[in-house]
Amino acid sequence: MIPLADRSLKRETDPVTPRRCFERRRVASLYHAAMPPDDNFELFAAEPAALDPRAPLADRMRPRRLDDVIGQQHLLADGSALRSLIDSDELPSMILWGPPGTGKTTLARLLGTAPGRRFVALSAVVSGVKDIRAAVDAARRERRQGTRTLLFLDEIHRLNRAQQDVLLPHVEAGTVTLVGATTENPSFAVVAPLLSRCRVLTLRALSTEDLATLVERAASDPKRGLRPKPLALADGTAEAIAHAADGDARRALGLLEDAAAIHRKTEAADAPLAPETVAECAGRRVLLYDRDREEHYNVISALIKSLRASDPDAAVYYLVRMLEAGEDPLFLARRLVIFAAEDIGNADARALDLATTTFLAVERIGLPEGKIPLVQATTYLACAPKSNAAIVALGRAQRLIEDTGSPPVPMHLRNAPTALMKGLGYGSDYQYPHDADGAFVAARNLPDAVGDAVLYEPKDAGEEAQIAERLAALRRRRQRERGS
Repeated sequence: MIPLADRSLKRETDPVTPRRCFERRRVASLYHAAMPPDDNFELFAAEPAALDPRAPLADRMRPRRLDDVIGQQHLLADGSALRSLIDSDELPSMILWGPPGTGKTTLARLLGTAPGRRFVALSAVVSGVKDIRAAVDAARRERRQGTRTLLFLDEIHRLNRAQQDVLLPHVEAGTVTLVGATTENPSFAVVAPLLSRCRVLTLRALSTEDLATLVERAASDPKRGLRPKPLALADGTAEAIAHAADGDARRALGLLEDAAAIHRKTEAADAPLAPETVAECAGRRVLLYDRDREEHYNVISALIKSLRASDPDAAVYYLVRMLEAGEDPLFLARRLVIFAAEDIGNADARALDLATTTFLAVERIGLPEGKIPLVQATTYLACAPKSNAAIVALGRAQRLIEDTGSPPVPMHLRNAPTALMKGLGYGSDYQYPHDADGAFVAARNLPDAVGDAVLYEPKDAGEEAQIAERLAALRRRRQRERGS
């Protein structure tokens, strides 16, 4: 007896009976159930699904050809690596990585329309190993018939390590051409063995110009654009929508659709859609940010490096950008404390005091008032003289300890609280610096095994320049007196 899955996937040359049609629909439904509700992927056909007039504008306006794609020209322009691979029909497995609304799903669907290629789509949000294996089994059978399968896995970062490992032999053998889509950094979200078998293609947030072009196209397209008919845009409307969308094509088209609905209820039929209606619909911009993932680390890195570069304008920008996106203000205050010690140090010892006080102030008063001391501290730290001598000394000391272990502490530095310890020589020959000339003693304080290691080297910056001058004089004196 032929298994159900095989019977449902047999070629169209077999007699088509009501029972066979039922089985085919049943197997297909297993895949369709795993897809987001706004996607109309076909399991058994690479062609796009028929246009649904009730679908959201963003879905209706999906490009049907690569040449219709707006943006991502670094990937799709003539002569680019990906376009050359597409034109030569030598498509590798790949990971499409980029922010939301940059065209990852659209690009995957277009790659699946090549002749002789079958497109299968799964969403890792609701699919698991069983669904992947079913898709691979079907791909193996289709391969024997000369048809290649492109397996699209949306939100691939949602698969755990074991689930991703299931894909390895099938991608390696070419049973499927895998196209994974993710908003997360593949270095962290995709296991290394799978990453080594795929090319990572980075999609960029769409520019304001690209989004404005997309909005104008959607507003004027009589077949797939705004319903029930195209809508004229006033000057600046497309740009206003593009600005509010923040690089996200899906958000831009959704905003256009919502603004058009409001406009048609409140304005004359022939009046153009005005930027004011867009502003009313858009509300407050939602910034692209996450509290513990890629964009979080990108922006905090930009803040610290702007502080280090003594650029208060950029530093305040990134600080406020994180605050407006909902970052924990105490996280930012902690980073300022660390920066004050790591990158300013003794060049301006007041910096650490100010950063610590800022942390306490923010902890006590919270937001929104806490933003003011955070900005004050940020501008001070950015403008302060810089020295990393403290953290350099820390690193040198750690390496020295790693190399020398735990040699005995010199006897004159040891504490001698008991007679026995005094009898063993603990604390012997110790000289009290306050009783010495200039409160200075030339005795060696490092263990003999360490020698005269120099760990702290003050920079010629701010107040640390004075420390450097005094320390150099003390070191010369120590060498001179010990030499005598």
